[in-house]
Amino acid sequence: MSTIGLIGSGKIGGAVARLAVAAGYDVVLSNRRGPDSLADLVAELGPKARAATPAEAAAAGDLVVVTVPLHAYKSVPVEELRGKTVIDTNNYYPERDGRIPELDAETTTVSELLQAHLPESHVVKAFNNIYFDHIGELARPTGSAERSVLAIAGDDAAAKRAVSDFLDAVGYDAYDVGPLSEGWRYQRDTAAYVLYFATPPSKENGLGHGRQVTASFLQERLDAAKRYSEM
Repeated sequence: MSTIGLIGSGKIGGAVARLAVAAGYDVVLSNRRGPDSLADLVAELGPKARAATPAEAAAAGDLVVVTVPLHAYKSVPVEELRGKTVIDTNNYYPERDGRIPELDAETTTVSELLQAHLPESHVVKAFNNIYFDHIGELARPTGSAERSVLAIAGDDAAAKRAVSDFLDAVGYDAYDVGPLSEGWRYQRDTAAYVLYFATPPSKENGLGHGRQVTASFLQERLDAAKRYSEM
């Protein structure tokens, strides 16, 4: 088994780390607050987990998950990720991230921004359209009739195979949407965003349990996706 590095270890990072450890991976966690702030999560995950700095997690990971707020993407280590496959979980929230003109103009996409920051890495977009609680809840063994698919997009075939293998190990089938530029099809506020709620969120039912998402259902929603300028 290889090592998974995590740059950002919040709700999504923690959920991915739990699945990775359960699947037999070693994980190296990091965040902007420093290794000491991750003591509780490391203790929960056990001996296959340790905390480090972002640069150390990037260097240690055979596969690295970047799950920091989009406004912080330029803080992601570059040299330590050279030549590596990087999973980007991010979405653009202007109220959190500030306005990003090239995203507002739709001349690029969220994961293409990270790819431009990491020109010698291989970025694959994944885990951005599923609520963090559902990441663990919906994981199923290979071959299960209840297994869900997760969308991936990327420009490097070998990197997408590596991410597909990781997703398979932690409980999901990968659904290849195409190149990184097609990642907009399952970005925030599109028809393919957060498909995994069994019921729509509301004050009465909260966020609800997760539901299986099949390849055909995901493709239907991807086909229905519209650019922000078309909405």
